Amino acid sequence: MPLAFSSPPLTITQAHQLAGFFAVSYVGSLYLFKNARLSFTSQQQPTEDGKQRERSQGERWRDDPAVIRARLVVVSVSSALSCLALFVVIWNITGGLPETLPDSIDSTIARLGFIIPSPLQEAILPCLIAPVLFFAPLYVQFLDCAFPLQVAWSLKYSVAPYVCTWTGWRNVIMGPITEEVVFRGCIVAAYKLAGVSEMKMVFLTPLWFGLAHIHHAWETYNRYGRTAAALKRAVFGAVFQTIYTTLFGFHCAWLFVRTGSLLAPLTSHVFCNIMGLPMPSEKTRRHPNRKITILIFYVLGIVGYILTVKKWTEVKDNLYWRSEGSVARY
Repeated sequence: MPLAFSSPPLTITQAHQLAGFFAVSYVGSLYLFKNARLSFTSQQQPTEDGKQRERSQGERWRDDPAVIRARLVVVSVSSALSCLALFVVIWNITGGLPETLPDSIDSTIARLGFIIPSPLQEAILPCLIAPVLFFAPLYVQFLDCAFPLQVAWSLKYSVAPYVCTWTGWRNVIMGPITEEVVFRGCIVAAYKLAGVSEMKMVFLTPLWFGLAHIHHAWETYNRYGRTAAALKRAVFGAVFQTIYTTLFGFHCAWLFVRTGSLLAPLTSHVFCNIMGLPMPSEKTRRHPNRKITILIFYVLGIVGYILTVKKWTEVKDNLYWRSEGSVARY
C-alpha cells in the first residue's frame, strides 16, 4: 500500500499548477530544442484546395525520421523529469527527510501507476475493454484476412511497420508510454493529492491531454500552403483532434483511476493507435455485402463496452478509487 495522507496535502490551485507544468513541459520540449522543432520555408507556393504541398528542401516536418528521433528523446527526458518532480513534491510533503525517502519513492511509483494489479484477472480484464468496443473493426480485419495466421498477415507488413520504423516507434511505443506516464500518471496523481473526487479525475484531467494536441494545427497550416483553406483545415483538424483525444482521455483516465495502474490505459492507447478511428462508412464500403453485419457489430461493441467498462475494472486496494465504506486516502 503506497504512502497515503488523511487529508489532501495540496490545494486545487497547486494541482492545477502541477498539471499545467507537466503538460506544458511535455509539449514545450518539442519546441525547446532545435533538432526537435519543425521548420517551414517562409516562401510557400499556394496549393490547390484540399491538397498538401510538396516538402521544400531544408524543411523539417513531423514525420521526418530525424525529427521523430529528436522528439522521442526530448519527450522521454521530459516525462522522466515530470516523474522526478512528482517525487520531489511527495517527498517534500513528508518532510523531505532522509528517513522518509524510501516511503516517498514507493509512493511515487505507486501513484504513477507503475504497478500491475493482482490477481492476474484484475490486470487482464481492463486491457480487453477497448477490443470489446472495437468489435466491428476487428471483425472487418478478420474479413480482410489480416489476423495472425491469415493469408494477408505477415511479419514484414503487419508487424515491422510498428517496430522497425521511427513513425511506428512514435505512434505505438514511445508516444503512448510517455503520454500515459505524464497525462495519466503524473497529472492524475497531482489531483489525487489535492483531494479531487474520482469522477473529476476521470473527466477533468483528460482536458489537459486534449489541449496538448492543439499545437498540431501549426504544422497542418504550413503543410497546406498557408492559405485560407489551409487555415480552415488546421482549425477544423485541431478542434476534431482535441475533442477526440479528450474523449479517448476519458477512457484512459477511467481505466487508470479504477485500476490504479498504467497497464490498462497504456495497452488501450497502443491498441487504439494501431486500429485508428473506427470509421463505419469506410468499413462497410470495403465489404458492402457484410454491411448489416458490420453495423450490428458496431452496436454490439458499444453495448459490450457499457457492460464491461465498470465490471471489468474492479480492483481491490486501489488508492485512486475509494471502495464503499473505506476511509478516504489522499
